[in-house]
Amino acid sequence: METQLDPMKDDLPLMANTSYMLVKHYVLDLDVDFKNKVIEGSIVLFFETGSQYRKTSSAGKECCQSQFDESCKMRASEPCDIPMINVSTCSSKKEYNDFAISSKEEEATSEENSNHSNSEQASGISSSKDCCGIENYGNKDFLLVLDCCDLSVLKVEEVDVAAASGIEKFTRSAKLTGVSNELENLRNQIVHELVTSPADRWKEQLYCFTHCSQAPGCGELLFSTGTWSLEIRKSGIQTPADFPHAIRIWYKTKPEGRSVTWTTDQSGRDVCICLLKALPCVYTMGSPINNRALFPCQEPPIALSTWQASVRAPAGFVVLMSGENSAEPVQLQEGILSWYYYVTMPMPASTFTIAVGCWQEVKQQSFKQAAAVETNTEFFLPSLQTDFRWHEEICGHVEYLCRFQNPAARLQAVIPYRVFAPWCLMESCEEYLLQLIPQCLSAAYATLGTHPFSRLDVLIVPSNFSSLGMASPHIIFLSQSVLPGGSHLCGTRLCHEIAHAWFGLAIGARDWTEEWISEGFATFLEDIFWARAQQLTHDEIKGQQELKALLRWRRLRDEVQNSEEELQVLRPKKESTGELSESGASVVKYGLKAEKVFMQVHYLKGYFLLRSLARTIGEVSYLTSLRKFVIKFHGQLVLSQDFLSMVLEDIPKQKGSGLTVESIFQNWLDNSGIPKPLLEEEETWKKCQLVQQVSGEVTKWIQTNRRIRKSSKKRMKQDELVFQQLLPDQLVLLLESLLEEKTLCPRILQCLERTYQLREQDAEVSH
Repeated sequence: METQLDPMKDDLPLMANTSYMLVKHYVLDLDVDFKNKVIEGSIVLFFETGSQYRKTSSAGKECCQSQFDESCKMRASEPCDIPMINVSTCSSKKEYNDFAISSKEEEATSEENSNHSNSEQASGISSSKDCCGIENYGNKDFLLVLDCCDLSVLKVEEVDVAAASGIEKFTRSAKLTGVSNELENLRNQIVHELVTSPADRWKEQLYCFTHCSQAPGCGELLFSTGTWSLEIRKSGIQTPADFPHAIRIWYKTKPEGRSVTWTTDQSGRDVCICLLKALPCVYTMGSPINNRALFPCQEPPIALSTWQASVRAPAGFVVLMSGENSAEPVQLQEGILSWYYYVTMPMPASTFTIAVGCWQEVKQQSFKQAAAVETNTEFFLPSLQTDFRWHEEICGHVEYLCRFQNPAARLQAVIPYRVFAPWCLMESCEEYLLQLIPQCLSAAYATLGTHPFSRLDVLIVPSNFSSLGMASPHIIFLSQSVLPGGSHLCGTRLCHEIAHAWFGLAIGARDWTEEWISEGFATFLEDIFWARAQQLTHDEIKGQQELKALLRWRRLRDEVQNSEEELQVLRPKKESTGELSESGASVVKYGLKAEKVFMQVHYLKGYFLLRSLARTIGEVSYLTSLRKFVIKFHGQLVLSQDFLSMVLEDIPKQKGSGLTVESIFQNWLDNSGIPKPLLEEEETWKKCQLVQQVSGEVTKWIQTNRRIRKSSKKRMKQDELVFQQLLPDQLVLLLESLLEEKTLCPRILQCLERTYQLREQDAEVSH
């Protein structure tokens, strides 16, 4: 029996019934309206029948893996222009205007819509009977459930893909000859042919998706919206196999929708003097509800899909998006530009990202950095030669043009990249960020091998961004806070987000409650990448990593002392992790709990677990295991045990005695508090030279503070204030240690400011 959910509680419901129907491709056709703060238009979804009802082999077992034929191995996966009509021009003006209704009309339509479908609203995960399970066929219409929130849905219709221009050329195959004369079956068979076409026909596939998305509607579908979902049905259709496999949804977002934020390029508070006014922008900011308030979709990670999108915005605005191509705008009419992006690697809909604003591209003014990158690449290449034999294996993911099977991509240490920022931050970006990107990309390549994505955009987002960074396919958002104070914070955060290309994107968690698989890995790898990017010596690397470990230990200790125990568990669903209901719906445990947004426990405990494993197996062997894991699982969804089982196989018996997946669950993932293996580590980190140097400086400041307090009328002698210069992380530790003192006199604070020029340090020191 499936559980009923109360949407007012802390768990985030994933409502989509993916076991019945699975989205394989989205085509978005949208307009950005800054005046009304809405994004409106249509989305066409192309489905395959889900695993519960798909005809399978006699074994009856569904598998996410698809065997490549040998010719797939060496195909190129780089983006290029496709010969197609721009999606932006596809919407019939007459048809679109029919739905450009006034607010009063929309209200009336909304009330009407609520009567279009079954009386039950999507306030929870229904039982299999309510969802038209297999035992109920013949009694009820099949109900398609999509994840949806904060959207005004105007119309849902079936798409007549059989009427799409040029589609007959694509679908002229033996598989269609036996189709019955029923037009509905023909339409579904066309969609099946389209979504299962070979990877090497991706250009033709996108072309046909475009034309199918432009095809006329062939009947409205009944729908209703609930708190978390959009429910759609077609009268008389009782099975997923017979339900339309291409549907078009006309909708608009709401200004208060939680998937995107509308702001100005400096949040309207800190408009730089070089601009006459703050300019509007909108972007996805990594909401706990993901993208369901941006477009109706299937949110569960298992719903891996591709997408293409055409977005129209006023001239002067730049549209950046998760896409394999570097889009160039096309002018449709005076004052309106259209931007087109596409993705051919199946990804969860939650990874879709968009940002629209008056961003400026920051371009390199010299070729010095390019020369440095070439040198670094040559330096790093030898360590990767041993990886190439793993690439000879057939990939384990669904079929797509994989960079791991592309010889040119495997040798590409630095992928093409661009940087965008508000005009007044361009100089700051040019000073550090542009130089750091190739160094960090090269260091990541040296560590993990082939870049999973073919290009990278980096956007400096508005100052209301609540995080230091966020990674999505082909694009990284960085906070403005990482720019001041030198290269350290900018470099480490950039390395963290680059690491997500492998862990979090190319390899995703099958259950979103296991955030540590993404954030723990990125935190661990940021240290590895940043050390290589700086080309530090072995002793320098060890010192910096020990210092960083101590700082993270202090943060973890404080967080454990000041947070609810249930939020400290990395695998909160324990043995039920990864389990789905019969319909495919599930929950993200504590996904809506407000405090969780500010917690770092999944970053920190995940980092310490990986660090512990690295010490047990040895760093060189451990990084080799990570590369093997990437080769085996890229393009797939994993659980904790997938990684742990593989790594433990590489630990020699004499070192790994007693270390099992179950013991790691018990000590690290399934319980709150500080993991037992960590309790003795603090004293080890304190012996680090960089930490001892800070301790010496702390002692001097405390002694000076006491001396001043005892003789406050006497001036401090200048020769008594000789302090060493410290690294940014050392400064953080110094200031944290001084904050533990009961009292610091004002003159000490002033002296700290002068000695370390605190106002010119990075955001972590300033904080």
